[in-house]
Amino acid sequence: MHSEKISILIVDDHALVRAGVTRILVDEPDLLVIGEASSGEKAIEFITMHMPDIVIMDARMPGIGGIEATHRLLAMYPDLKIIAISAVVSGAIPSQMLRAGARSFLTKNVSVDELCKAIRMVQSGQRYVTPDVATQMAVDPFNKNGGSLFDKLSRREMQIAQMLTDGKKVSRIAEYLSLSPKTVYSYRYRIFEKLGIHSDVELTILAVKDGLAGDARELDELPRFSHFAG
Repeated sequence: MHSEKISILIVDDHALVRAGVTRILVDEPDLLVIGEASSGEKAIEFITMHMPDIVIMDARMPGIGGIEATHRLLAMYPDLKIIAISAVVSGAIPSQMLRAGARSFLTKNVSVDELCKAIRMVQSGQRYVTPDVATQMAVDPFNKNGGSLFDKLSRREMQIAQMLTDGKKVSRIAEYLSLSPKTVYSYRYRIFEKLGIHSDVELTILAVKDGLAGDARELDELPRFSHFAG
C-alpha cells in the first residue's frame, strides 16, 4: 500500500454499489480502496484489524445499520473520518448520521467528481454535505436541532425502532441486543409514546415517510448509483 494514498473502506449491503464505488476509485491516483464490508458489524470487525483513512458508510443497512455503526466506530476511534451515503435526501437519516459524527453526507446520485471531492475534503479536515441535502436540512446541516420526529428518540430507541421497521420480532431484538424482551417492550412503548403512534404498522409507515425504512421506490436508486460501475 502506498502511504501517500488515501485509504478507504466501503460499507454497503449492496454488492453492486460496493463494486461500483471500488471500480471508479481505482482510476484516482491518490485514492486506494483497502476493503469492503456488507454491514456495520463487518465494518467494525475490519477496522479492528485494518485502519482506513476514510470510511464510506451506507446509512441504512440490516443489523446495527450505519447510524449505530458510526456511533460505535467513533467511540472506539475518535479520529476516524466517516462519509455517510444514502438514497435518502430528507428526514431523519441525514441528521442522525451527522449527529453520530459523520464528516460528510452524500446522496447516492452524486457524480464521481463530487464523491472524490468529498473524500479529499474530509481527509483534509473539512466537512461536506451534498447541496440537495443541505437545502433540505436548511441553514446549518451540522446543527444540533433536527426537524424529524425520529430526532426525539434516544440512540437506543432509534436502534430498536429501525429493527422493528425491518420486521424483527421483539424476541429477536432482545437476543441481538442482549436485553430482556420486557426491556425491549418498554423501549417500544416509549418509542410509540414519543412518536404519537400505537402500532408497529404506524411506526413502519412513519419510518417510510421519514426515510428510515425503504419502500419499492428506493429500488430505483440502485440503477442511478450504478453509473459508478462504469
